[in-house]
Amino acid sequence: MNQSCVTPVFKSPYEYQAYRISPDATNRLAIVFDPASVNLSITYCIEIFDVGGKTPPNRHQFAVETFFVLKGEGIAVCDGKEVAIRAGDTLLVPPTAVHEIRNTGAERLYVITVMVPNENFAELIRSGVPVELDAEDLAVLQHNLDQNTV
Repeated sequence: MNQSCVTPVFKSPYEYQAYRISPDATNRLAIVFDPASVNLSITYCIEIFDVGGKTPPNRHQFAVETFFVLKGEGIAVCDGKEVAIRAGDTLLVPPTAVHEIRNTGAERLYVITVMVPNENFAELIRSGVPVELDAEDLAVLQHNLDQNTV
């Protein structure tokens, strides 16, 4: 029997690499894990939406994309159906569904975004404009980490 073992990879929010996919994008993506760091076809990132920020409508041919809201509130649109989202909510988008996320709150919206398989998502993110996570971002991420270790 062939058994394989993947070595665990640990990261702190201070190690995440963040990008705007384009200079005028109103959301940033901080890569936690991607094929370059774990040699698996997955992209796991923290997506941070500025006030009024949104993703453009998009779709993926093969990938399933999930979103878990850490903080803030917004609207998720999938194949024309809108639903309000807030901290604790989860959304799963199947392949080929046209979807977008909009921040409708008065604060930044923080979402864990996971895409499987990667379908070149990590490469798209990394081809964007590198940015830094600021003190507010790190405080939100550290707060959620602290809550999970209590």
